[in-house]
Amino acid sequence: MKKLVYLLLLTTFFAYANEKPTLNVYTYDAFAASWGPAPKVKKAFEKTCNCNINFIGVSSSIATLRKIQLEGKKTKADVLLGLDTAVAQVAKDTKLFSTHDLDTSIIDLPNSYKDDTFVPFDYSYFAFVYDEEKTKKVPKSFEELASMPDDFKIVIQDPRSSTPGLGLLLWVKSVYGDKASDYWKRLAPHILTITKGWSEAYGLFLKGEANMALSYTTSSAYHMVEENKFNIKAAPFKEGHYAQIEVAAIVKSSKQKELGKKFLEFLYSKEFAQLIPTSNWAYPVIKDVKLHESFSKLHLPKEFILMDGKTVQEKRKAIINEWLEAVKK
Repeated sequence: MKKLVYLLLLTTFFAYANEKPTLNVYTYDAFAASWGPAPKVKKAFEKTCNCNINFIGVSSSIATLRKIQLEGKKTKADVLLGLDTAVAQVAKDTKLFSTHDLDTSIIDLPNSYKDDTFVPFDYSYFAFVYDEEKTKKVPKSFEELASMPDDFKIVIQDPRSSTPGLGLLLWVKSVYGDKASDYWKRLAPHILTITKGWSEAYGLFLKGEANMALSYTTSSAYHMVEENKFNIKAAPFKEGHYAQIEVAAIVKSSKQKELGKKFLEFLYSKEFAQLIPTSNWAYPVIKDVKLHESFSKLHLPKEFILMDGKTVQEKRKAIINEWLEAVKK
């Protein structure tokens, strides 16, 4: 009997000893989706870590932050992935994230970004996308967009729940400054609807519900590579395009901090960088990564418009309230 108990205890010990640690990553739904980067990233990272990685998708990147805030110390999240630099400062102020202590000198961005908590992993530029087979007259500036016929409709995202939505507000603010409210009042009649996140907005556009949707200059690459379609284009705006740098950080309450650190290091590895262009449809943050030929057909903005995080944090509420007041019906 004693021998049987001993064997059971020994078996249990080895079972726990051989159990792989699991890293839980909260991210936005498009990243975690079966057609998103998560499956490829999971396969690549698990080869390096002797671990399991679990991507948990939430409706938007801002919603991932709110979920962690609501869950507090009981959160299952070890890493948050998918905020951008416009929201990173807000996240830092919650004091829910750990500093990473990593050498990020390998990172190469059109606009430098250094932070002791958040690590950048890709970037792109916001743009209004259209179907050239359905939309023949295409606005090439904010002014042209606001001057389109009354039946010309766009779909945008809510800046309170979506980083693209907030990015659009910052883009307009960067162009119009104190006159941003007046511009929103002129643009408001063209807004078909305001969705919670990017996926809903882009889905409505693809269904033909609107002429344009707020997305990215790199969105066209997806249709070229995955569908062999060349009719979805990003309208080049003469004012330039606002950039988005996506970032990730380790949750302070995580019990897998070392594993989380390895994952952040992996985000600027060559292997990860080669996955990003044709899975998350964005540019990698390190040099010497061969891009798919579809990227040579994309509009590459000459101007990299980006407010620093602290400025956004100071002005975000005022900018959102200004927008709400201008577009309310």
